[in-house]
Parts: sequence; C-alpha cells; structure tokens
Amino acid sequence: QLQVVDSGGGLVQPGGSLRLSCAASGFTLGNYGVSWFRQAPGKEREGVSYIGYSGTTLYAYSVEGRFTISREYAKNTVYLQMNSLKPEDTAVYYCAARRPSRSSWTDHRQYDYWGQGTQVTVSS
Repeated sequence: QLQVVDSGGGLVQPGGSLRLSCAASGFTLGNYGVSWFRQAPGKEREGVSYIGYSGTTLYAYSVEGRFTISREYAKNTVYLQMNSLKPEDTAVYYCAARRPSRSSWTDHRQYDYWGQGTQVTVSS
C-alpha cells in the first residue's frame, strides 16, 4: 500500500520542541518533494516547510529559523524539527509528498500522498 504516515505531535509548553516524522511505505520518499502543512481551527491550510528530492529546503516566514526539515533516506522518512514553539503554532500538521513539479510547494492540490495528520498543541 502506498502511503505516508505522520506522527510525533503532542502537547508542549511555549518555547519547547517537538519532532514530527513522515514515514513512507510502498514507494521511495527520496524521489518526491515532501511538505509539511498545518491547519488550525477556523483557518486555511498553510504550507510550513518543503524539502525537494534534490535537498532544497523552503520555509514559511512564520517558522523560518525555528523549524528544520530533513530527510533520512535509509528510513524513508522526512522529519520536521520544531523549536521555540509558540501558541500560534498550534494546529494539526500533515505531511504530503509529490512528484517533482515546477508548481509552488504551497499548492496543496499538487500532492499525491497525504498523512492522516498529527495534533500539535502549544500551551502553558
């Protein structure tokens, strides 16, 4: 079965850290661009970070300098390390994978596989 599974969310205090994982099965994630999106209640889904099949990384302005996206090819997994978390980072986070594309990484319609989502809550 071709799928991605995201995990690693939880409850953390402001200033804390979490690492999200996106594990693929049935295909080689290294051949795909992978993004993390998030959606908070009442808000639209937004792109958080992207890593291309060539290793290029991109970040939303709101998370740059705090979040880091990376790959572990041997585990067919992409990670999102989130540091200095803020209450406004609270959302359901989704990983998504797409074949190489020239379209904007934030266009969620371009993605072929989606994780089920993992809740991140930042609160004291």
